[in-house]
Amino acid sequence: MGSKNKLKRFKENETFGNVVQPTREDVLAGFEHKGNWGSFFGNNNPIVLELGCGKGEYTVGLAKRNPNKNYIGIDIKGARFWRGAKTAIEQELSNVAFLRTQIELVDHLFGADEVSEIWITFPDPQIKYKRTKHRMTNPVFLERYKKILKPEGVINLKTDSEYMHGYTLGIIQGLGHEILYANHDVYKNEGSPSEVLEIQTFYENQYLENGKPITFIQFRIT
Repeated sequence: MGSKNKLKRFKENETFGNVVQPTREDVLAGFEHKGNWGSFFGNNNPIVLELGCGKGEYTVGLAKRNPNKNYIGIDIKGARFWRGAKTAIEQELSNVAFLRTQIELVDHLFGADEVSEIWITFPDPQIKYKRTKHRMTNPVFLERYKKILKPEGVINLKTDSEYMHGYTLGIIQGLGHEILYANHDVYKNEGSPSEVLEIQTFYENQYLENGKPITFIQFRIT
């Protein structure tokens, strides 16, 4: 993507009512929407997050399927989620928002028990040991999610990385969390939730064309 296109998308994001772009300082000083996202959406429907949302395919796809839930895609790359934000506006989806910020600040963005569900779709597996702290299912991140999730809230991990799949299963089991469902090849093995099979990201389509298996885990932090 050229720099001109990025700048154009950044500018357009500023005009979208479904895009929130706080500074890091704003978030750490006391984010205005923390604990109050119901007012942003104008209802008290359950809130679902997509972390590292990219183009926002899951955020938009899930929102279309579930109009009685509010969906928030979070990513630091605004030029990517511009597509999802624009699509949501074009399709008049009032239950969609995008938040441009660092995911490690998630517990500063939402209040206790404010989130019902989290989706993590095709995250960077951060395979090198020195990158462990950046893996989005490491124990530190799980503690952040626990702070904002309702007690019955669930986390969904969909990835093409067998390493990330195995690492996450090991972490969940080691910490005594509850695995609700796990599948190492969702398109070959039956039983995956319909939204796992019927909503596909841009990169997922590329992985499937190359014959890579897609894995999925749903779990609850206990």
